[in-house]
Amino acid sequence: MNTPPNPLQIQTLTGARLRKHADYQRAYAASRKRQSNSMSWFLAPRFPAPRVSQDAQGHAVQGSRVGLTAGKVLGKAHERNRIKRRMREALRRHVDLLPQGCDLIFHPRRPVLTIEFAKLESEIVRILQQAKAEAARTVLLRPSAAPAAPVL
Repeated sequence: MNTPPNPLQIQTLTGARLRKHADYQRAYAASRKRQSNSMSWFLAPRFPAPRVSQDAQGHAVQGSRVGLTAGKVLGKAHERNRIKRRMREALRRHVDLLPQGCDLIFHPRRPVLTIEFAKLESEIVRILQQAKAEAARTVLLRPSAAPAAPVL
């Protein structure tokens, strides 16, 4: 018999996705491009660090957001949508690995459409771990958040 999933085990990307064009542009400007086997990715810290909030379902959103892009060069609309669905599912399974206080953007390449899901998932986990380590380094290097002097 099928048992319903434990609500504590359900992970979602709701509230943790980049949606506005301006957010993408800010993240591109504040980061540099990194490459992996089947995708490029960008990691940008968010200044000031966002507060922990809750989304509509009551899940904690801790200031980390993820964005996916799939341009027309990847194929027709149904192929681009499939690429994004596969990547969202892999990210949903590992949302706990998202670096805190950062925006992460993925640019998949065409092989994401055909590689085994397990390989795609392991590559995304590896990227998330690298991004988390890099985000920790940038937090250590970030100047203290001292209040600015008032302008008279």
